[in-house]
Amino acid sequence: MNKARLDETNKQIIRLLSDGRRPYSAIAEELGITENTVRSRVNKLMEDGVLRITGLIDPGQVPSVQLAYMGIKTATMDLDRKAEELTTLTGVVSCSVVTGRYDLMLVVELSEDEDSSLLNFFKNELVKVDGIRSVETFLVYQSHNLAVPFLL
Repeated sequence: MNKARLDETNKQIIRLLSDGRRPYSAIAEELGITENTVRSRVNKLMEDGVLRITGLIDPGQVPSVQLAYMGIKTATMDLDRKAEELTTLTGVVSCSVVTGRYDLMLVVELSEDEDSSLLNFFKNELVKVDGIRSVETFLVYQSHNLAVPFLL
């Protein structure tokens, strides 16, 4: 995967899009460029997979939602393939290849209201993936400045 280099204008546009509802006209005015320039740059960033504009929730503000981080050790070193496989499971927000005592770090969204408890995630989802040697789970009790997509 080729990583895109961001010029200063793209960086400023991305920073100003911290509120994804902000009009391109307001961004253009603040940066002293045309609205069409903002629109084309945003579209290119999205096409390149650099930028996503999406609604996120603070899981601490939604009573039925809980997040879990899972440190996973695998039986294989094909970590990219294993990470891609894990991201297809219901409730998985993301999976990252990491350094340290785990091979992968999984972020999972859980909700008792949707029958997606931690136990059900293990019984119904994680069992679909072969080659997992061990899992250590960390439930998020309180977070600061955390935002995730609402998956459930």
